Amino acid sequence: MNPIAWLVSLVLPACGFPAAEGLPTPQPMDIARIVRPSTPNTALAAPAAFNSPPDLVTPPYAVQADRLFALVQEVAASQPRTYPAANYPDRLQADYVARSAVFNFPDLIMVQVVRTGPDSSSLILYSHSVYGHSDLGANRKRLESWLAALSTKLPPSTER
Repeated sequence: MNPIAWLVSLVLPACGFPAAEGLPTPQPMDIARIVRPSTPNTALAAPAAFNSPPDLVTPPYAVQADRLFALVQEVAASQPRTYPAANYPDRLQADYVARSAVFNFPDLIMVQVVRTGPDSSSLILYSHSVYGHSDLGANRKRLESWLAALSTKLPPSTER
């Protein structure tokens, strides 16, 4: 661990652990009940009609839900300093921890794929900071990056 992260961990303990360690295992989330805090340290990507207004609108995907879930997991695995925290394949839900480069701050990312038909699905991504009032836009940038990476894995004809 770098010395700066070690010093930060004296005040913010989860910063002193690697990967997804030092944080409780995320439990399955009921996506209909996402309640965002008033602090500006979260980002939500979801379909336009989602129950909580999204920061980024995800398109409908003309791909089976299981396939979309696998592709999003590939995207997550390719992201720097991002680690699996929990996986609930029966719910098409997974959680990740992303850590900042210098201070090792943990952010939590929840992925949820929803079946909308036999060959169609939608995607919800919710990223939020564990510590701090503001994230300086880091969670939104992360979701933009994940969505851009996902779009390269889907042929143009599969997105509507």
